[in-house]
Amino acid sequence: MTGYQHSSRILVALDCIIFGFDGEALKLLLIKRNFDPEFGKWSLMGGFLNADEDLHDAATRILFTLTGLQNNYLEQLQTFGAVKRDPVERTISVVYYSLVNIDDQDPLALKTHNASWIDLSNKPRLIFDHDQMVEAALRQLRYKAALYPIGFELLPEKFTVPQLQKLYEAIYNVKLDRRNFSRKIMATELLMGTGEKDLTSVTKKGQLFKLNKEKYQDYLNGYQSFLPEFTELSLS
Repeated sequence: MTGYQHSSRILVALDCIIFGFDGEALKLLLIKRNFDPEFGKWSLMGGFLNADEDLHDAATRILFTLTGLQNNYLEQLQTFGAVKRDPVERTISVVYYSLVNIDDQDPLALKTHNASWIDLSNKPRLIFDHDQMVEAALRQLRYKAALYPIGFELLPEKFTVPQLQKLYEAIYNVKLDRRNFSRKIMATELLMGTGEKDLTSVTKKGQLFKLNKEKYQDYLNGYQSFLPEFTELSLS
């Protein structure tokens, strides 16, 4: 045992996979790089860990820098540490993924960082090992969304049941039965009627709901699966 002596430098970076939902498709927030290496190519938003930062604090800083948002769903995914993953210098990346409401973002922050929301189904090839990071994050999102109602983090404050169904269809890339989905969602007691209606809807399905935050916390802290039938879909 030689203590903490080490002659080589290893950088620690953080990469954030930021998911959004525009009412139709699951989106990914990407930046077009304006610096080398890989100038002009698509990338995740990332940055290096400061000496006085905890990992979660650094991920929160990066998310805020890009979107202007705080207190969003943010979870550490895994660490990527292949020796040659960064062509410039040995860099270990700790990856986080976040779920945000697109409507709440700061458009100026996106413009400043040359960022765009891209349909996940049309994702361009990303630099380094970022494609592998996105694949891992999508698997984790699908798994967690079956156990916990975290998908609500992607919705506006008020939403319709059809909007919620479209969200879960986008997450799992499946078509769901409307009546069956509505029945199961209402049984969770997570939805609270607002007495308002989506003015763009001409049917009673346009009723607006909001999330029962107390019940939401019960699901997050408890052991009851949210939509257990989606667990198999998360593994496919």
